Amino acid sequence: MPSAPGGPRLLLRRLREIMAEPVGAQDRLDKIVVLIAANMVAEVCSLYVMRGDGVLELFATEGLNREAVHLTTMRAGEGLVGLIAATAEPLALSDAQSHPAFSYKPETGEEIYHAFLGVPLLRAGNTLGVLVVQNRTYRIYADEELEALQTTAMVLAEMLASGELQALAPVETGTAFRRPLQHRGTVLAEGVGLGYVVLHEPRVLLKNLIAENVEDELQRLDEAIGDVRASIDELIERGDVAHHGEHREVLETFRMFAHDQGWLRRMREAVGSGLTAEAAVERVQSDNRARMLRQTDPYLRDRLHDLDDLANRLLHRLVGRDMVASKASLPDNAILVARSMGPAALLDYDRSRLRGLVLEEGGPTSHIAIVARALGIPAVSEVANATSLIEQGDAIIVDGMTGDVQIRPSAEVEAAYAEKARLRARRQEQYLKLRDVPAVTKDGAKINLQLNAGLLVDLPHLDDTGACGIGLFRTELQFMISERMPTATEQQALYSAVVAAAGDLPVTFRTLDIGGDKILPYMQAVEEENPALGWRAIRIGLDRPGLLRMQIRALLKAASGRALKIMFPMVATCDEFVRAKALVEREKVHLSRHGYPLPADLKLGAMLEVPSLLFQLKEICTVADFLSIGSNDLMQFLFAIDRENRRVADRFDPLSGPMLRALQRVVDKASATDCELTVCGEIGGRPLEAMALIGLGFRSLSMAPTSIGPVKAMLLALDADRVGALIRDELERDGGGDSLRPILARFAKQHGIPV
Repeated sequence: MPSAPGGPRLLLRRLREIMAEPVGAQDRLDKIVVLIAANMVAEVCSLYVMRGDGVLELFATEGLNREAVHLTTMRAGEGLVGLIAATAEPLALSDAQSHPAFSYKPETGEEIYHAFLGVPLLRAGNTLGVLVVQNRTYRIYADEELEALQTTAMVLAEMLASGELQALAPVETGTAFRRPLQHRGTVLAEGVGLGYVVLHEPRVLLKNLIAENVEDELQRLDEAIGDVRASIDELIERGDVAHHGEHREVLETFRMFAHDQGWLRRMREAVGSGLTAEAAVERVQSDNRARMLRQTDPYLRDRLHDLDDLANRLLHRLVGRDMVASKASLPDNAILVARSMGPAALLDYDRSRLRGLVLEEGGPTSHIAIVARALGIPAVSEVANATSLIEQGDAIIVDGMTGDVQIRPSAEVEAAYAEKARLRARRQEQYLKLRDVPAVTKDGAKINLQLNAGLLVDLPHLDDTGACGIGLFRTELQFMISERMPTATEQQALYSAVVAAAGDLPVTFRTLDIGGDKILPYMQAVEEENPALGWRAIRIGLDRPGLLRMQIRALLKAASGRALKIMFPMVATCDEFVRAKALVEREKVHLSRHGYPLPADLKLGAMLEVPSLLFQLKEICTVADFLSIGSNDLMQFLFAIDRENRRVADRFDPLSGPMLRALQRVVDKASATDCELTVCGEIGGRPLEAMALIGLGFRSLSMAPTSIGPVKAMLLALDADRVGALIRDELERDGGGDSLRPILARFAKQHGIPV
């Protein structure tokens, strides 16, 4: 059995010489396949490139009929070449024609060849083409030859990624690497953004692929691995992972993979074949990606992220680059793309240059979503494999209305979205004209429209929207974006700034709502089977009264001589509220004793999120000054659905009979006891749902700034009594568990109500 003369190292050295020659793309490819065939002692070497339409096209060949170049094509899955493209796995056969997937292409003249070895051209786990060698004899290819061909394929994949071969592909399709893609994710923040990709953790662009000295490269690889291991060990042992935005269990996983001998052996073998250390890391991880992306086991797919992160650390160490994008180099129309991000990381970027955000992970109720809405940038999450599909600088469109993400869009798609963005801008201008129009329904019901906020960047929206106050200020966001626990002085400074910005308008501060999915990076996480039902919000505050008292004291000082409203989250029993109220009274006494002026008017309220309060309404309305409905959690607990679980999150409708009856019950009890009532959950900011709330009798709604205009436009056209009568009639019907959404949508259409 013949072997490759000179081995893969000689092949790569000669390949580098060809890559440096000043020749055209087709001439370069023709020389490359001749070189590979000679080195592999093969009578045929062919390169197939994946086009943008998913078709594999023969781009170059040595041994087959040259007339077949750019003529022979096959679909992914068709023939042996298509099989390799579909599975991203190499294929070695002593008799190709006896394989059931063999597909005969008469124009190539390949019927005289039997032995077949093919490997995919992989980059970031994506198949860009297939490289094949063939022989007339019924030979078996050695492992060393497979390794040599895979190494060569990796170099060709980088050549494809450079765009050099784009001109050889049909104009209407291009190559697969640059083809337009469309993905649909989950909407985090509404809007339409057109711009160019900025990777939050940019991939390393490999410039040196072929090693000058293999021993030097092995030493570089070993040193980099040692440095990465040491940095992970240091972070774990120090226990200070907050600054790096990572939790201990993530770092423990990194440490486990960093010591995996199989992973290390494959990288060393790749270096031994003639690649530089960074090229070896990229090649091994690309192989891992291709294999794991095709797994159905969710655990294995999750481990892909861990391996990606570790490989990324190693690559950045090898080339001496920072892990995070430079904030100073943002283009004017930047669309951030990341696997995941914390709110602090997003706030680090220049808001004036951001046009959108795309994430692989993060739900619509996550803090990153709240910050994106505060910044007014469209955001979409759960876009699978986004960071590997997208290249730095790619044109991209984020549709925060539908959840669509258009990658490298065609001119027609870009023009359509540009028009959509213009229409949205004109609509926003129309909403702006409603700023000073009183929020009163056609039949005279005055509706109190307030803002949900949590950051200083939210405060200018008070003036922009004409909102009549802040119905929910999420104090935990200050804690989430800090690298350490904010001091009492820092908390007071924030609350003072909020009160000052609001002027005479009321502000409702919600005390620290952490736990569940809101873990502070500098606090030790508590392992719980069901975090949403566990130790969180007021439960933490009552169990750790020092934390709650410090926040209450900061709030009382900040509101010196002015009105103040404090709201406690996740209240499940009246007793919890009474205990929290007692803490406030204790702090008032303390401040008075030390000569601090108290708020001129202090109101204490409870968030109604836990269904148990639905059966204590008379009692809670008696002891609380106001109630505010957190519809997100109330819906979650009422229907026993995990709102972060895509399989069940949309299973039930907030406009269904059970939810509307629960809300009606609250309205009736609050009215009977003259208890102030607000809705601050997501449903208050959606026009159709807001219409239903007004029909039920709610007169105060708090929402995201961008929702004020659409909700006000809706209520100005609404007869509140008429929609209220419709809802009551429907809820009194038997079997009223169905959603009222179609009925309410029909009512809105019939009466010209914009929803």
